[in-house]
Amino acid sequence: MAETTAVDAPVLFREVAAANGKRIGFAQLNAEKSLNALSLPMIRLLDPQLQRWSADPGIACVVLHGAGEKAFCAGGDVRSLYRAIQEHQGPPPNLANLAFFDEEYSLDFRIHRYPKPILVWGSGIVMGGGLGLMAGASHRVVTETSRVAMPEITIGLFPDVGGSWFLRRMPGRMGLFLALTGASINGHDLLVAGLGDHFVRSADRDALFQQLAAVGWSDDADANRAALGAMLGEFSARAQELRPASPLQQHAQAIEALTAGATLAEVHAAITGYAGEDAWLKRAAATLEAGSPTTAALVWALRERVAAMSLADVFRLELIVALQCCAHPDFAEGVRALLIDKDNAPKWTPATLAEVTPEWVEQHFKAPWTDSVASVGVQ
Repeated sequence: MAETTAVDAPVLFREVAAANGKRIGFAQLNAEKSLNALSLPMIRLLDPQLQRWSADPGIACVVLHGAGEKAFCAGGDVRSLYRAIQEHQGPPPNLANLAFFDEEYSLDFRIHRYPKPILVWGSGIVMGGGLGLMAGASHRVVTETSRVAMPEITIGLFPDVGGSWFLRRMPGRMGLFLALTGASINGHDLLVAGLGDHFVRSADRDALFQQLAAVGWSDDADANRAALGAMLGEFSARAQELRPASPLQQHAQAIEALTAGATLAEVHAAITGYAGEDAWLKRAAATLEAGSPTTAALVWALRERVAAMSLADVFRLELIVALQCCAHPDFAEGVRALLIDKDNAPKWTPATLAEVTPEWVEQHFKAPWTDSVASVGVQ
């Protein structure tokens, strides 16, 4: 294919000739001003292109990265969702919002199940929807500039895009702690948490991308994954001195102690009651204290419900909860306070965790469609 020429296109695609007559497909999120926030037009370009590359025997490997140096992807385009919510405030949920979440989750699921190696360059800011794109890739590259979080507690949503799946699979209760506190972590943390595979220098990006052309690609996807891993291992060996300390590793015992409670109320009280002097833990406690009580309740409920679910079923359940969040007050209020009015003073409904009832939580798990809806969730 020819390289994309429209410099203002939300995703740019190009193919590079590589060894043994193979080609590398590059997809670049191209919204640098918004830190490559994932929009529906981006999704509608990415997903069909990934499908075409999947079916093309000449494509040996796919690379997904972001424009600029600041971010891979700072999350989903919640401003557009906010505008849609303002136009139709529920309940019942507005199924017009179905397209964004359904197509985003389908794209994420495709990456988890992709038959060829996918390298995601997770340098700079990676949040929310960006982590959804990265989590399922076969080769997740992080650098000394990686700044990662699932900060949905601050906007009244929940860690979606498969977060209910991959946060639960982190060591111990690290995922629960991150979901409740939105704590910021780094590239080393992603290695510790099992969401990163290779730590390299951010300055090596162009050299690494160029080196892909020299890998001994074949028709065997497993062999190609191994060859890509070996090449990335060489770059990783040069970056060890840049690897930052890992807060997740440093505070592993504290995290387990703070999240050891049998109920959400116990865990919430333990985290928000943290009385130590560590700045990272203090920020985490303050974020949970100021965050949406409904989000905290959804994090806990999802953790319990998805334990035995397949990945596809987790995405389907998250789709229901995401649409219900659009129809309930906190998501729109959280976006307003953080991104629209920027007063950082959200008025949550309910205002406290003690006021969140089981009935209120259960409302968020009720599918807002009927059997007449032809296509819902991950196919």
